[in-house]
Amino acid sequence: MSSSTPAPAAPRPVRVLLVEDDDLMRQSFAVALERYGYRVAAAADGLTGLELFRDEGFDLLILDVMLPGLDGIGLCRRVRETSLVPVLMMSARGDGLDVVAGLEAGADDYVVKPVDTYVLVARIRSLLRRATYAPVPGPERAAGDGPSPAEGESLSFGDLTIDTGGMEVFVAGHPVALTPTELKLLLEFAAHPGIVLERHTLLRNVWEYGWDGDSRVVDLCVQRLRRKLGRDRIETVRGFGYKLRR
Repeated sequence: MSSSTPAPAAPRPVRVLLVEDDDLMRQSFAVALERYGYRVAAAADGLTGLELFRDEGFDLLILDVMLPGLDGIGLCRRVRETSLVPVLMMSARGDGLDVVAGLEAGADDYVVKPVDTYVLVARIRSLLRRATYAPVPGPERAAGDGPSPAEGESLSFGDLTIDTGGMEVFVAGHPVALTPTELKLLLEFAAHPGIVLERHTLLRNVWEYGWDGDSRVVDLCVQRLRRKLGRDRIETVRGFGYKLRR
């Protein structure tokens, strides 16, 4: 009798929570994302979004800043109390305080409305890649990107230890919880200890921007890393960028 190999299970659809109070925009975003294969749950206000987040498992959250009841910034803070799930903020004021407040609350990235679907999907894909990021050995890096810590390697910088196999970070032996973006940024610094990395380089390698994006995402993510790792671990080199102290 011949034996047959069972077909591999289909990959689980990526679950996205979309919280947007504008009915037309919420529906159009949800339909567009579902066409790309995402499974979308939507809410029109922050408190409903928080309930959905607590009741169901999601791979990524898209939060509008301006929401009735609990706004997107407050919702992001509540999510960050218990979860490191990637968060993308949407703001109608790209140059306002909303962007800064959202990133300080723990968001990984932001887009400015109105936003084209292909831009939104590109940001989602970038965030999801960070969430499943594993270091790539140096020869497989793109030309000009520099070295990368090999998977499974343990790196130490003073009391900071990075286990690249388990994707865990410790300060003085105590585990530190980092979001996927924070972890990838730290690994980028660890691949170039003592070397100044310019903001546009970090935007390209960590956020995967193919152009010079908003450097505030870098600055605020560095601030969050400093709060978790110690303020002196990442040094600012004014006019150039940042470097990880050896």
